[in-house]
Amino acid sequence: MQWMLLPYRRYFEFSGRSRRMEYWMFTLFGILVNAAITVVFGRTAYTSMGWYVGVNTQLNVVGDIVSGLFALFNLIPSLAVLVRRLHDVDRSGWWLLLVFLPILGWFALFIFTCLDGTRGPNRFGLDPKNPNDVDVFL
Repeated sequence: MQWMLLPYRRYFEFSGRSRRMEYWMFTLFGILVNAAITVVFGRTAYTSMGWYVGVNTQLNVVGDIVSGLFALFNLIPSLAVLVRRLHDVDRSGWWLLLVFLPILGWFALFIFTCLDGTRGPNRFGLDPKNPNDVDVFL
């Protein structure tokens, strides 16, 4: 639970580095909260288009408001933790602009978030896994 809430404690902190665990646990927390909002405020809807019948969940007005408020509250920490995650793999936060490149950019960002961070300090700060492991011969 600590890893899920850590980005909220570092709300406006775009500098430094974040581990994979912090990023992915925060992402899982967002998915779980959205699922809970859907369970509490959602209703089942059936869609029929020709021979296809689909089932999905639609939120009522209160659910839309709660979901929108959560998304708004979550926007800055999500951007901050993603920038710090990019810093951990020794990439600038400007790589976040890949989100505007459909499919290829999203895939590249996904790969960057899955990569292990650079060992030891890099230009963005100390290694979050071993902050005391400083190489003397840099």
